[in-house]
Amino acid sequence: MTGLAVGSNMSKAPNCKPHLSLSRSFSLLSFFLCVAAGDGNPKESSPFINNTDNDKGPLYDGKNMALFEEEMDSNPMVSSLLSKLANYTNLTQGVREHEEADEEEEAKKKTVKSPQMGTFIGVYLPCLQNILGVILFLRMTWIVGTAGILEAFIIVAMCCSCTMLTAISMSAIATNGVVPAGGSYYMISRSLGPEFGGAVGLCFYLGTTFAGAMYILGTIEILLTYIVPSAAIFKADSDTSEAAAMLNNMRVYGTCCLTLMALVVFVGVKYVNKLALVFLACVVLSILAIYAGVIKTIFEPPVFPVCLLGNRTLKNHGFDMCSKTVIANNETVTTKLWALFCQSSDLNATCDEYFTLNNVTEIPGIPGLTSGVISDNMWSSYGHADMLVEKTMVSQAASDPTVDPKLPYVVNDIATFFTLLVGIYFPSVTGIMAGSNRSGDLRDAQRSIPIGTILAIATTTIICIRSMPLYKGSCHKKLLMYFRFGDSVGGNLVIGILSWPSPWVIVIGSFFSCCGAGLQSLTGAPRLLQAIARDGIVPFLEVFGHGKANGEPTWALLLTAGICETGILIASLDAVAPILSMFFLMCYLFVNLACALQTLLRTPNWRPRFKYYHWALSFLGMSLCLALMFISSWYYALVAMLIAGCIYKYIEYRGAEKEWGDGIRGVSLNAARYALIRLEEAPPHTKNWRPQLLVLLNLDTELRVKHPRLLSLTTQLKAGKGLTIVGSVLQGTYLAKDSEAKKAEQNIKTAMSTEKTKGFCHVIVSSNLRDGISHLIQSAGLGGMKHNTVLMAWPGSWKQSNDHISWKNFIETVRETTAAHQALLVAKNVDNFPHQERLGEGTIDVWWIVHDGGMLMLLPFLLRQHKVWRKCKMRIFTVAQMDDNSIQMKKDLQMFLYHLRLDAEVEVVEMHDSDISAFTYEKTLVMEQRSQMLKQMQLSRTEREREAQLIHDKNTASHAALNDKADATPDRVHMTWTKEKLFTERNRNREPNANMGVRDLFNMKPNQSNVRRMHTAVKLNEVVVNKSQGAQLVLLNMPGPPKSQGGDENYMEFLEVLLEGLNRVLLVRGGGREVITIYS
Repeated sequence: MTGLAVGSNMSKAPNCKPHLSLSRSFSLLSFFLCVAAGDGNPKESSPFINNTDNDKGPLYDGKNMALFEEEMDSNPMVSSLLSKLANYTNLTQGVREHEEADEEEEAKKKTVKSPQMGTFIGVYLPCLQNILGVILFLRMTWIVGTAGILEAFIIVAMCCSCTMLTAISMSAIATNGVVPAGGSYYMISRSLGPEFGGAVGLCFYLGTTFAGAMYILGTIEILLTYIVPSAAIFKADSDTSEAAAMLNNMRVYGTCCLTLMALVVFVGVKYVNKLALVFLACVVLSILAIYAGVIKTIFEPPVFPVCLLGNRTLKNHGFDMCSKTVIANNETVTTKLWALFCQSSDLNATCDEYFTLNNVTEIPGIPGLTSGVISDNMWSSYGHADMLVEKTMVSQAASDPTVDPKLPYVVNDIATFFTLLVGIYFPSVTGIMAGSNRSGDLRDAQRSIPIGTILAIATTTIICIRSMPLYKGSCHKKLLMYFRFGDSVGGNLVIGILSWPSPWVIVIGSFFSCCGAGLQSLTGAPRLLQAIARDGIVPFLEVFGHGKANGEPTWALLLTAGICETGILIASLDAVAPILSMFFLMCYLFVNLACALQTLLRTPNWRPRFKYYHWALSFLGMSLCLALMFISSWYYALVAMLIAGCIYKYIEYRGAEKEWGDGIRGVSLNAARYALIRLEEAPPHTKNWRPQLLVLLNLDTELRVKHPRLLSLTTQLKAGKGLTIVGSVLQGTYLAKDSEAKKAEQNIKTAMSTEKTKGFCHVIVSSNLRDGISHLIQSAGLGGMKHNTVLMAWPGSWKQSNDHISWKNFIETVRETTAAHQALLVAKNVDNFPHQERLGEGTIDVWWIVHDGGMLMLLPFLLRQHKVWRKCKMRIFTVAQMDDNSIQMKKDLQMFLYHLRLDAEVEVVEMHDSDISAFTYEKTLVMEQRSQMLKQMQLSRTEREREAQLIHDKNTASHAALNDKADATPDRVHMTWTKEKLFTERNRNREPNANMGVRDLFNMKPNQSNVRRMHTAVKLNEVVVNKSQGAQLVLLNMPGPPKSQGGDENYMEFLEVLLEGLNRVLLVRGGGREVITIYS
């Protein structure tokens, strides 16, 4: 009972963190359900996650779940979780961002009433209203008449199949958990990632915006063509200018209508919602009137005659009687039709030849279902622009086939073909997202969206398919084919002529239907743009995330109106329809792709309640969408893909990084796993070899990168290709250094981003630096994707007496890379290396002393691929001994470089044998004396530490003896080591050794092996400095360390002497294998 009471109290404040002392009965389950905060990843705004950390409750004082009291401060109890889930509601679309809401935004959330809309009101009717729109009323009969019954059926079947398959995929995504308001954009972006989500979301936004333009153009077309034609501002001077005048009228009235609708949306969406039912009622009544009228034609066909001259259809404008002459008062007089074809009204006037040769006949335009005209309307009748509308019947042809454009013939105003009709018809099946866009207002979205959407598509498909034979069986083909502006029936809407009880039912109904659809588009598009802007994935759209105090997207509405105006300026409904078809098809394509990917990846979170889906259906829907895009208009399809591609690359390059657990990440993971399994762990072929770098970084006391230029060198060497692992080691234990390791990793990632280094970061914590570096060298990478080269900086402070660990670690790293058969690159004076600035004229000098597999040849080539080093020339120096033929060596080296396809200057440097100079002898002696002194200092330090430990141990033993029990004998508590004895013994043992050490330092002679090595270093340094002191970079073979660790200090001194006087040096030590080849 306590748990229930607490749950009810918690429901009053669902955003508050539960008290730790409340119910504990479900804490184990909450441990598995909740995600710990502080991982740095964006979190879903959901009741399943407890994000508050500031208001922690009192200490746990219960006994039932004491075992889990340590987790209570981070994992909420299931009782509070269920309470928050019960009170969890979604806000209306675009008003709130539902991702990554921080605590300040959480405080501003307003309480929203529980949604009450069911399947019929919330999904079915909105989808029905959006699908049955302007195309059905203004273009459906024209499409059916032009394409014929069979091809019209193919068009409808393709488009409806596409939307049905998309609806199935959408239903699976929508029922895979709670879908916050945001509709299709939310589903796509969370399934395919921010890049695809942003690109497709903006395409869907553009499609919705152009849909608004199409609905407004449909509204104006109905107004100026069928309701008040006299309201036209621009009048046509002739038949040839009639189309241009109509376009200008559409632009003027369309702009005014857009302004009025935008003002209505700006004032308040509530007015749009109130009018929605009125507009929906107009759609339903119009469809019922059409079916009633078609049925009525069986018994009483409407009287709408069509006038034919020969076999040519005439416009029913400018004459009132389909006859050449009439008898009035027993006298034959000419009609208005005669005046249109003849020069005067006289019976002997000169007339058009075709008019003279053929008779005028009048046929019923709508003979009815029982007339048998359906067999004549089975096949298509496409034609070019300005083609005459001719009925299949006998007529006398004129000697001159040219036709005067001023004559009142009905002509094809645009070229018609199958793909054009597909692009124009497809917008009539869009609108299937209307239900998912209202997911925040549904009582049970996971049940309502699939049922309502699929039923709406099925209903509209049945309406469209059944209307085709009804239209074709009732009307003459030529009448339907060119009905667009009702030229052959006195400027009436043909679908209105079919309706019952009056044509005005359809005219007025379609007018308000187009108005309502336009308002819905202007309402939904700005909110979709606002949702995208508030997600923060497109930086330049952030301004459109703001709006009025109540959340209305004012700025987004302005942009939407501006884009919609561009569609209105096109002024042709038939030209705008294919544009929005592209954007909607792009959106549907990615909905299917999202469902297919989630199904094939079988991610644990993919558990849709809607079970009637399959990845094959999704791929079929995706393929159908792609095919329809190119069938409708291949150039519009390419433009739409280009726009989506540009948005995708922009978000990828400049957008905020979001982790939404999307399917593309899953695809990348599976692809990486597949590639790693296929990638053999054996070394790659020489032709495929490239340096896969492990970069060892040093951090300062504030855990910042000490040498960021090392990352710059990495970027210049790799150019984003291959593997780069940036590693560092912290000394200590992981439990104590966990937070510091995360901070160091974040600092390294920031430095990598600054230096544009693409790769992975890995910070490990080890008991000592030596072991940590060893672990990195051994274990970095995964499977066959491992590093083969180690890059590190030269320990510049190695000569300092208190920094002996750095140079020891350095030498051990050299030994370990050699043992692991890995190449080693050591950058000396790395802080002097270039950053991003391009170097001018200069050289990259390669000193090829020993063959290391061609590494020295490959590195300058890779560096010169980068813009920083591109202008630098490559020079190769090699050293010839007394016995070598330097001329032949140069020729051979030039030929070798020619086969390697490398452009470089070659120079052979001769080093003659010479006596060891006094300078070399003295430098070697000083080196060995310094080494001996360091050993003695280290020995003294070790003795002091051992003596201090001895005193501590003796004192501890004496105190323990004094506290023993009384039965202990006095002999067992005897102090045998006193302070005086300690100093006496230490001085007695040390003085002879100390005197001996001082005498040895002044009397020692240098080791002959060290003298020879020092001689090589000095002489080689003289040659290198002489030739390459002005070079931009010097690459040099790195000699290996001594096999015994006794001469490690001498090895560091040899390298220091070898590199003295050089600015930028890269020591190179090969990995023991060939890395460059002359073969293709």
